[in-house]
Amino acid sequence: MGMRVRGLVGGLGVLAFALVAWVVSSMVLGTYLRHDQQRAEATLQLTMQALDGHLRRFQAVPDLLADDPGLRALIGGSRRADQVAAINRWLEGRNVLLESSEIYVMDATGLTIAASNHDARDSFVGQDFSFRPYFTEAMNGGRGRFYALGTTSGVRGYYFASAVYDRGGRAAGVIAVKVDLDAIEAEWRRQSEAILVTDPEGVVFLSTEPEWLYQGFLPLTPDRLARTAALRRYAGMTVGALAHERSTLQGLAVLHLSNADGRRSYLQAKALMPLAGWTVQVLMETGSARAQARLASAAVLLGLGIAVGALVIWAQRRFRLAERIAAQEHAKAELERRVEMRTADLARMNAQIQDEVAERRATEAALRRTQADLVQAGKLAALGQMSAALSHEINQPLAAARNYADSAAILIDRGETAKARENVGQIVALIDRMAAIAQHLRNVARKPDAPLKTVDLAAAVAEALALAEPRLAKITVAVDLPADLPGVLGGPVRLQQVLGNVLSNAADALEDRVFPRIEIAARVEGDRVLLDIRDFGPGVAAAIADRIYDPFFTTKRVGSGLGLGLSISYNIMKDFGGDLRVANHPQGGAVFTLVLRVARARGMAAE
Repeated sequence: MGMRVRGLVGGLGVLAFALVAWVVSSMVLGTYLRHDQQRAEATLQLTMQALDGHLRRFQAVPDLLADDPGLRALIGGSRRADQVAAINRWLEGRNVLLESSEIYVMDATGLTIAASNHDARDSFVGQDFSFRPYFTEAMNGGRGRFYALGTTSGVRGYYFASAVYDRGGRAAGVIAVKVDLDAIEAEWRRQSEAILVTDPEGVVFLSTEPEWLYQGFLPLTPDRLARTAALRRYAGMTVGALAHERSTLQGLAVLHLSNADGRRSYLQAKALMPLAGWTVQVLMETGSARAQARLASAAVLLGLGIAVGALVIWAQRRFRLAERIAAQEHAKAELERRVEMRTADLARMNAQIQDEVAERRATEAALRRTQADLVQAGKLAALGQMSAALSHEINQPLAAARNYADSAAILIDRGETAKARENVGQIVALIDRMAAIAQHLRNVARKPDAPLKTVDLAAAVAEALALAEPRLAKITVAVDLPADLPGVLGGPVRLQQVLGNVLSNAADALEDRVFPRIEIAARVEGDRVLLDIRDFGPGVAAAIADRIYDPFFTTKRVGSGLGLGLSISYNIMKDFGGDLRVANHPQGGAVFTLVLRVARARGMAAE
């Protein structure tokens, strides 16, 4: 009976021993896994910030380069050999200055006509890249972005592209900037964590582990493979499937990857980069946490073993007291050594955390400085826009006043005092108009409080034509206004301002025409009066129709206009409760339509 009891007690002791060991191991393992997961998340944030910053550095470069006059002349001209050579040298210099991989220019068909590597063996010149998505996106008026393995150079890169417009405002070609990503990947390999980046199809194209490159996480369905092949993203590289499994450990997601060295388990932290459409992942091996958990469990088991041994020695009537004391001293020394090792590990971790905190504080300070710079830049841009707008709008009445003044001097010399007095009256009216324009520009941020009044549209058109007479001297102007045209709601000065801007743009469109002609007609539709001003010029290109009312947008030569006239006119028409529309006439030329409300009652003028 005694042997049976001792056996039962011993068995229960063994079970309790195993249960305590399992509980301790599970708790310690969970603690280390959560700590490693936090490290992976922190590394992910820093990695994404560095990668996003590297790409954003080149984001606006194609737009800036596309505005170069020499490049636009090459795209829209005959492309003489000396022009191409000059652009090649210019691209080569910009490529060195920007530290990009390559910069090259394609015509409207996708054929490369100039490149920074024009004299290299694997030059892009003569290569057709019309199949690349960044080319089609840029030709459609957007900003092209795309990652791929170069079909010519075999070098990985991220491509930014923008359209190059000719003098007519049409997209005549594309300029692309290729950004090298190999340096970023090399920097990642200095870290202990594994880092990889996948494209929208789930294929790994950046990785600290070379064996993972060009392997897919998502199922390689025929549709996915067909899209990858059509884009030629990886040139002739074979895309395979990455053997992996997913599970959970201590409530955390674990990724299992199989390779030639066997099967490895990783904690995974991942996030999407909206700018490029990539998924960035940071993988932290679970082996370190498991080893730490085993070490802690071993320490607990050792302690339990010592306690059991002490009880056994005590039960044997202390005849092995010396041996028990020696075992305890040995165990104590071993335990102290392990505690010292663990304390050193914790000290290193604490130092690393402090370094990370300092780095984050420095990043936050840099961000605040950047935000302050952006606020100051916004103030300067607003001041520049107001100054440019005031200069643009006053030049027109100022030129007319000068003409009236010259005429008045001639009339006085002739003794025609009455006509000279009329010219002086016109000059006074123009001065009042310039004062009203200045008042309008001061109120750009708010709508005027003064009510609108009934305006005679026919009289406004006649006065606008008179003011623009020097500009329209060589242009045939046909006016067709119904005699019973009702009055419209608006401000006389600001309505003449809109008419003057539209007539000026129409005259600009007719500069190269043999028989320049402008037609002005009006019609009533319900409670609206529509005034059409048609020129017989080239019309408005579809690529710029949506941007024609944007401030500072212009297709004129540098120095010929600020791109503010139509923007100001559009806002004035909105203040009137109307609209300013633009369309191409079926028989050629552009048609600007002023939509005005029919006046029901007279009110005060809103100048």
